[in-house]
Parts: sequence; C-alpha cells; structure tokens
Amino acid sequence: MSTYSSLKFKLAENIIDSDDLAALAEWVNRGHQLTKGGLTLEFEKAWASWIGTKHAVFCNSGSSANLLMAHAALLSGKLKNNKVIVPSVGWVTTISPFMQLGFKPIMCGADSNNFGLDLVDLEKLLKKHNPSLVVLVQVLGVPSDMKAIMRLKKKYGFTLLEDACAALGASYADKKVGAFGEMGSFSFYFGHQLSTIEGGMVNTNSKDLYDTMLMLRSHGWGKDLDEKTRAKFMKKYAIEDFHKPFTFFLPGYNLRSTDLNAFLGLRMMKKADSIAAIRNRNHLVYAENLKTVSFQKWSDKAFPCSISFGALARDSKHRKKIVDALDKNGIETRLFSAGNLGLHPFWFEKYGKFSHPVSDRVHSCGFFLPNNETLKEEDVGFIASVVNSIEY
Repeated sequence: MSTYSSLKFKLAENIIDSDDLAALAEWVNRGHQLTKGGLTLEFEKAWASWIGTKHAVFCNSGSSANLLMAHAALLSGKLKNNKVIVPSVGWVTTISPFMQLGFKPIMCGADSNNFGLDLVDLEKLLKKHNPSLVVLVQVLGVPSDMKAIMRLKKKYGFTLLEDACAALGASYADKKVGAFGEMGSFSFYFGHQLSTIEGGMVNTNSKDLYDTMLMLRSHGWGKDLDEKTRAKFMKKYAIEDFHKPFTFFLPGYNLRSTDLNAFLGLRMMKKADSIAAIRNRNHLVYAENLKTVSFQKWSDKAFPCSISFGALARDSKHRKKIVDALDKNGIETRLFSAGNLGLHPFWFEKYGKFSHPVSDRVHSCGFFLPNNETLKEEDVGFIASVVNSIEY
C-alpha cells in the first residue's frame, strides 16, 4: 500500500501556493484585522459577480453553507410544507441540516448519466409528495441537465437549492452552476478547485434570503445588515437604540469566516478561470481515453469542472483490481464520494435503507481518479492507461 508521501499522482494538491503564502504572511505582518471585516465583503462581492448572482454570504465551510440555505429556506415564509427532495449521491451535510431542522427528507435516485437527481424518479416524487424544496447536487462538478430541472421547477413550483460545493467553475449553457436555484452553496476546502483553507459561500438573488443568512451566520444579530434594513427591524420590534449592537432577531449560529480566509479567497479569484480551464481539459482527456469503465456523461451545453474524475468499474471485484493497480502505480484513489447516502447509518437508522439501481452502482463500483491543476495531459493519459490495463 502506497504511503501518501510516495504517491506520484494525488487526488488533491494544495492550490494555495508559495506566492499566496508569502503574500498572506506580508499582509498579516502589516497588522490587518484578521477577523471578519472589509475583505470578507470584498470577497463576497467578487464571488457573487463571478457566479452571476446579486448576493453572496461567506461562511466557515461548505457544510455551513448548506446549513444556512436550509435554515433560510425554513424562515422564508414561502414553504407550502416541510417536505424536501434530497439526493442519494452527494455528501452527508447536503442532507443532515434538513434532518436537524425538522424537515421531512425524501430521497431521490441518481441519474444514469450525470449521477445527479434521476429526473424520472424526481418527477414521480414531485407528483406524489408536492414538496416545497428540491436539493440538487452538481455531482463532482459535472452539471445536471438544468434545462430539464428548471422545466420541472416551473411545472411543480418547488424552491431549488443547489449544492455546488464540488463544482466551482462548472457551468451549463454559459451560466455558472450555483446560480440556477434560489440559493447555491460552494466549498473552499483544501483540494477543491479553489481554497481558502476552510470556507464556504452561499449565492442568491433574493435580498430577503441574503439578509436572513447574514443574521443566521452571526448569532442572529443585525450588525451585518445594511442600515436601512437594520432600521426596519429595530422599528418593527420597537428596540431602543442603546440595544442596537446586541439585538438578536433570529436564533442564529456563529458560522463566520475571517478576513484572513477572505484574503486567500481574493487571491483565488485571480486563478479561477485558468484553474477551471485546466480541470475541464483534464476531465475531457479522461473521458476520451478511458475504455474499460463507465463514467459521468454531460450534455454539449455543460462545462464540467470536476473536483475528481468519477468512474464506475463493472462490479466490486473489478473495482478492487483497479484500485490495486492504481496503488501500485502511485495513483491515489478513493470511493466515489460517499456512494449511496441511503446506505449509511445516519439515514437508514431513521428512514430505512434506500436502494436505486444507479445509486447502488455508484456505491459498489464507484471510484475517483485525480484531477487537479498540476496534472498534464500526458499524466491523465497515463492514469487512464493504468485503468484500461485491468481486464474484467
């Protein structure tokens, strides 16, 4: 078994490079405020512009971003019920906030092409349950069929929440993922397309949802609201001005990030387009060269920007042989995300095990191949050749 230090091709390399660290050290030594301040606002504005929404809220992780989305939706006053469609392929914290906040989650199977929501299964669930919310994961940065999703949204009138935590830079029909729903979440964890060490973001075009998330992020107080909105809340509840700094309007959290992280985020913005181009190129090279395994498919309207390349062996024995060969060649791999989330105890202890043909295949046959900005085309070709060398 290869040790991590001996790996030749890793799933993730540190996108925060020596130049970023030198610039950060210089900035810190100049005595700037490290906690949330002006740089956070600057980063939020730049990120909102890049994704293509009016607002963005920076927080301490992608998981916290999902929590903010779930709680803001709950407090919006626009939900017809507490039912929410959740994906079987994604991450635990795509789903857990809805469990924690008292929603009724209903699991949907995975699409046979992109491994996002199975649109046939989704429409059946929409007809049967008439849910208020649908949570869509843009799996690994391979966009779902957003034209079809938006058609269902219009037909059934649900609120769409996009988990784009692993899809920074991906787009559909020249529109960035994370900008299609009422809210979209992103993660800046190490190994993602862009990193602030830890960090997350929620994008939205709704001023009301934006204001709600600003309060939820910071204890529930109104300090981060614009003065006009804050004054409106003060007047609504007849709060004396002396209490203004420490009046809590919502039952909030402390999910703030810092200006130190935002400094790195602004550095990332300068790399965003070039990194997206490299990851897209690598993704396409994998798709062209892999012959013995299946993998995510996408429409000609989609621009994949994958965090890792997700593939499916023919069965679990085939996957074991591939994993062994990758390890012998110093190529890091791992399970495909978390597989079928409906087969994990957090879910089945409460709702029973969930089974779906594609979701179950992802669980039993799925694995990752490296995709990061350090890989050259010939590196990707070599990795693909190792996979192709394994006979079924």
